[in-house]
Amino acid sequence: MLTRVKSAVAGFMGGIMSSGGSGGGGNGGSELPLKFPYMRPDFLGLSSDEIECSADHVARPILILKETRRLPWATGYAEVINAGKSALNEDQACCEVVVARSRPMSYCPHPLPVEPPRPKDATPCPTERALHCFFPLNDESPCDNEGLVYHYWALFDGHAGSGAAVVASRLLQHHIACQLQAVIEILRNVASPPPTILGEEPEKNPYLQGNTPGPRPTLTRAASLRGAAGAPGSPSSTPPPPRFFSEKRVLHESLVIGAIENAFKEMDAQIERERHVYNITGGCTALTVVYLLGKLYVGNAGDSRAIIVRNNEIIPMSAEFTPETERQRLQFLGFMQPHLLGNEFTHLEFPRRVQRKEVGKRMLYRDFTMNGWAYKTIEDEDLKFPLIFGEGKKARVLATIGVTRGLGDHDLKVHDSNIFIKPFLSCIPEVRVYNLMQYEHGADDVLVMGTDGLWDVLTNQEVAESVTTFLSNCDPDDLHRYTMAAQDLVMRARGVLRDRGWRITNERLGSGDDISVFIIPLMYGSRQH
Repeated sequence: MLTRVKSAVAGFMGGIMSSGGSGGGGNGGSELPLKFPYMRPDFLGLSSDEIECSADHVARPILILKETRRLPWATGYAEVINAGKSALNEDQACCEVVVARSRPMSYCPHPLPVEPPRPKDATPCPTERALHCFFPLNDESPCDNEGLVYHYWALFDGHAGSGAAVVASRLLQHHIACQLQAVIEILRNVASPPPTILGEEPEKNPYLQGNTPGPRPTLTRAASLRGAAGAPGSPSSTPPPPRFFSEKRVLHESLVIGAIENAFKEMDAQIERERHVYNITGGCTALTVVYLLGKLYVGNAGDSRAIIVRNNEIIPMSAEFTPETERQRLQFLGFMQPHLLGNEFTHLEFPRRVQRKEVGKRMLYRDFTMNGWAYKTIEDEDLKFPLIFGEGKKARVLATIGVTRGLGDHDLKVHDSNIFIKPFLSCIPEVRVYNLMQYEHGADDVLVMGTDGLWDVLTNQEVAESVTTFLSNCDPDDLHRYTMAAQDLVMRARGVLRDRGWRITNERLGSGDDISVFIIPLMYGSRQH
């Protein structure tokens, strides 16, 4: 077991290197066809030759939008490939304006593992651009009377291959639209609360009638116990009095949050189904931003990050999901379902590996119930490798992976074992909401999205200062300023190649990872609404 664990990280990184050049393919040597070919973001407008030239691990050229192209809201984007960790840039990005239309639910992805035969006029399962209307990327104010228009930005950071990231970058926005289509009319009717029963008017719901002014019927305690009409358990069809029943108030934005959460689940399920049909490698983290009806919904599953920089204030819009931040959830799962640990790992955490000579001694430990530490007597069972080991960027789940949420990874196992890691990984994002209508936003107020290659070497404060300083020196009317700010930010994180590797400010080590950055100006959202 010790030899296996020592080689686990090396084996995992080796898997990344060997599969990184598969163009989004699957396991090494897989003969399955690709779901989508490897690519860089469509909006960059790169030719195949330009994509090949961009994969230079020595020069590491920074790719930005061409001057003739523009994203919604004049969004800025820049990216750079890694310093040799994998043959390809495993980050992917997407930026689109989408209309989710009211249609039958069959319009959404089919739940079956393999697509069944269907009539020629039937609506197909989702493939790229098959489900919804997409507007030109420079269309700032699309209008649609039948559907719901939303803006969409997303970053995907792949690992152990680029396949899952490529697929998610093409399809996740479709899943979000599918989930939104069932609640389009409810979201448009902001004056009425979402009905508990779909299709039922709130004013006709007896459980909500108690919220209206006016005299209310009351029951004495004796009448209630006798089962009088209106009492709980009464055979009468008379609606129960409001004082005995209440409904939880659900906000409209909660429906959007639920739609995004379910879309992530459906995307992960589609990858799981189709990995038997298509060559889809590895997994990916996912960071998405949806602008809908005046609000930004930031969904994160993984270790990418988003912050809002507003009037020199930093507002975190996401939290990273790593073995350390999700320790208690992972340990609880290992405690409740010990078979998932394969009799080779323990759910307990110790400050270091336990040695056999320490059996019988008292050592610091903690489990899923604890934030602090305590002492326990070491037993033979504690000699197993910890479920979570290491700290910071070196922390790993089952000695293999350093992120605990994302898409894909259905075939990922502990090195040289039959222990699957997917049960410990969650595809559910945390969604945070920012109301653009509550503030006046200036030209320098932005939302910054970045994969972990950026945040590994720069703090929130450094990123905010860099973007604010750069934008303050630009012409406020120059729509290309946000792309140039993104390029400057990526350059600061990548650094300059010196004799001792890539170096940034104060000779600190620069990022050797793939880096992708969106800079989204917020003032356009306020104006558009």
